[in-house]
Amino acid sequence: MPELPEVETVRRGLTPAMEGAVIARATVNRPDLRWPFPDHMAERLTGQRVERLRRRSKYILADLSSGETLLIHLGMSGRMLVSGDPLGQFVHDHPAAEKHDHVVLDMANGARITFNDPRRFGAMDLMPTGSEGTHKLIAHLGPEPLGNTFSEAYLAAALQGRNTPIKAALLDQKIVAGLGNIYVCEALYRGRISPARLCRRIAAPRITALVPIIRDVLAEAIAAGGSSLRDFRQADGELGYFQHNFDVYGRESAPCRTPGCDQSIRRIVQSGRSSFYCPQCQR
Repeated sequence: MPELPEVETVRRGLTPAMEGAVIARATVNRPDLRWPFPDHMAERLTGQRVERLRRRSKYILADLSSGETLLIHLGMSGRMLVSGDPLGQFVHDHPAAEKHDHVVLDMANGARITFNDPRRFGAMDLMPTGSEGTHKLIAHLGPEPLGNTFSEAYLAAALQGRNTPIKAALLDQKIVAGLGNIYVCEALYRGRISPARLCRRIAAPRITALVPIIRDVLAEAIAAGGSSLRDFRQADGELGYFQHNFDVYGRESAPCRTPGCDQSIRRIVQSGRSSFYCPQCQR
């Protein structure tokens, strides 16, 4: 599933083609994805100007001139692809329609935004602009890891005394929004903390040190266009390339990259997810 860097990369790629532009025609080719689409979604989108594109956690939010906001979640395999952008940001002509092109937005500026999702775990919804704080998918999310409210003091307090592994705590979207398996593994490696160590057994300075580390990992991933492992593509159809910079994720049995360390990366399963770490560097 795309994590925060992938979703932010897509948002940034969509912005030149969508922000400030009018949706000349919206086409909805099926009644649902993971959940049913809102009633009359095509009619409610057609003719509206996209005032602003935002991101909350792993969701893209498009504020419309109608006073509604389009919520977009990419799910496991969803892609938002741009073609025909007259601003010259994209070089692709409009491709032939594909089987899994579920929602198509033809913009008045000549761009076309296609939501393609083979597995149909993605989602779209419409809500009044400014009401996302009460939306069922967003209401209980924790602070953004790149925002000011995600501070050293906040994280230390949120994890204090917890009898859960640090990996599980950082994946808890109520504690911090947008982090997923890849970037938690990478951040814990840089922080030299085992993914299996219980929060209550980690000294406060080690917890607080994770805040700038998490921000650095996410910023580097965004700069690299995210990580393409299976389905992820940027809005122009190109692959991200942060996967070439992984220190631990997906590197089971490969040598640790810490100078002087003679151990290999190990994989364990936590709550059904693979965790990758160095048993010597991470304690």
